Amino acid sequence: MFNKNQQQVLKQADLRLNTLTETQLFQYLGNKELENLSNAQLVELLIISNALYRSGESLISDDDYDFVWMAELKKREPQHQLLNQVEAEPVASSKTVTLPQKMLSTDKAYRLEEIERWLKRIEKSALELNKPLESLIFRITPKLDGYAAYDDGKKLYTRGDGVKGTDITRVFERGLQVAAQGKRGLGAGEIVISKRYFTDYLASKFDNSRNFQASIIKEKELSPYAEDAIKSGAAVFFPFAILPDWKGDSIELLTDFESIIKDIWHQTDYEVDGVVLEVTDTDIKARMGATRHHHRWQIAYKKNLATAEVIVLAVTPQTSRSGRITPVAELEPVRLSGALLQRATVHHYKMVIDKGIGEGAIIELARSGEVIPKIEKVLKPAATKIPKNCPSCKHELIWDGDFLMCTNKLDCPAQLTNTMEYFFKTLGNNDGFGSATIAKLYTSGMTNIKAVYQLNVNNFKDIGFGEKQSANLIEQLNRSRTEEIEDWRFLAAFGVFRLGRGNSEKLLSHYPLELLFGLTEEEIINVEGFAEKTAKLVVNGLANIKPLFDNIYALNFNLQMSTLEIIQEKEKLILAGKTLVFTGTMQQSSRDEMKKKAKALGAKVASTVSGKTDWLIIGEKVGATKINAAKEKAVIIMTEQEYLHTIKN
Repeated sequence: MFNKNQQQVLKQADLRLNTLTETQLFQYLGNKELENLSNAQLVELLIISNALYRSGESLISDDDYDFVWMAELKKREPQHQLLNQVEAEPVASSKTVTLPQKMLSTDKAYRLEEIERWLKRIEKSALELNKPLESLIFRITPKLDGYAAYDDGKKLYTRGDGVKGTDITRVFERGLQVAAQGKRGLGAGEIVISKRYFTDYLASKFDNSRNFQASIIKEKELSPYAEDAIKSGAAVFFPFAILPDWKGDSIELLTDFESIIKDIWHQTDYEVDGVVLEVTDTDIKARMGATRHHHRWQIAYKKNLATAEVIVLAVTPQTSRSGRITPVAELEPVRLSGALLQRATVHHYKMVIDKGIGEGAIIELARSGEVIPKIEKVLKPAATKIPKNCPSCKHELIWDGDFLMCTNKLDCPAQLTNTMEYFFKTLGNNDGFGSATIAKLYTSGMTNIKAVYQLNVNNFKDIGFGEKQSANLIEQLNRSRTEEIEDWRFLAAFGVFRLGRGNSEKLLSHYPLELLFGLTEEEIINVEGFAEKTAKLVVNGLANIKPLFDNIYALNFNLQMSTLEIIQEKEKLILAGKTLVFTGTMQQSSRDEMKKKAKALGAKVASTVSGKTDWLIIGEKVGATKINAAKEKAVIIMTEQEYLHTIKN
């Protein structure tokens, strides 16, 4: 049963058992009876375990959490929100606030070959900027395993989901110092504890250093252990900007890779779970940019831990929120680095066919610092079975590239719960509608977002929520409608396949929200980044969600509308029908500004020269790659001045 401290943590975080009893929870944790858990119960078990772990009151080990329970969720729901988000630190009674700067995750590599491919991508960007790879300087730092936070000089924030966190400035007010006598306001970093201090004074009181780090930010009075660690300077906030580092060029990096990594790995007296590599050139950083998940100019390197040859017992299909059918290889149990592994996710059914991953196949399995074990290679292929119908709703499946898809989005049971949770998570302006809450609503008959917004306080109480929690949930529903959010975030929250945040933002920079549902495939294809197949999926997806969208949109959400880059009468624009590529350093304005203006004049702007390119506009310091490609494809080449003169006249 929960001890008093664990009960207090759950009470403060407003978490309670809904689909499990306390006895059932501990029985499952002790016996690992995965097959008997429903999806909702599994999610609840993970949320409860994570909250207690990050509050210093662990129920289970890190290995069991990562490689047993999270692995099971990955098997069942590979696109579940818990697997694709930063695991937020539960700070009791703290309202989420927008971070001063996004705290993105870091892309990961586990082999030198992956680092080499990353360097190739940097080299490509360097050539486009006429900079030789040998001239670039790289920085390598330890990857601290602490409690992520952001310091803007006035406040300290938890990382939260990377966009919204919570204010924990109180830890500085309690005496926490910046490491290495650093100053405030250095941005992202980690709250960490000295390994030596932890071993000498805290190891008998806390399971691991992360549990102790979580205790430092608690709202209530600190324990004597935390106070002593802060006063002694053993617990600190370590900004990434002042971490010890190695700097050098790519040749040095590749020539002496292992020794450099080994040296940096042991540079600090804090827990480290890898190293971070980044290119320091600001032009390259700007050129490469970022995904919504990580910076392309940065990568973390982690070491492989173990591999084993394993027999595949079966391959089972799992339906994700987006409708993708993910194959999961059921394995002959094998223990790697202390964790018992029984499943591994296969990327898609095309890989199942190509590699021969079926019953009786022998694979090489690796546990390499990832949450889920990875199939390294197939040593002995076997006959495969490809499902024709969705395992959840029995709807006929279709192929979309390498993936099998269930398009029955509104009626597929496996997609409904995650769809609701995804909606509230993507909005990002509400609290309380996490997995446990959504699971409880779903079991009470709430199968869509509209139904949730129609609830009142008494309805929530009838479902089984407490009086205070019911009032809070209604408050958060109202907050989600009244607090301003971007229109592209609102659109993305409906989970249309191929219409995530990035594509939603692109589309709404060309067409207002009210007109989206009437767009043709041709009109969407004219927007950069939308190919023919994507446009078709988007049109069909928008048609499927329109009834729900209309109902939710009618609730009068406070939407910040995107600025349109192209007016609707495109045929009247002077660059309508032209495809342009800009390269080199521009003098009159930045390249991004020139691209934006070209789009406003009706042009389609691409990043690479192809047979569809009409004009290549060149500035200064241009590499030969694009110019040669333009000549080969008979593309018109203009200088910046020639281009400006052309559009002016």
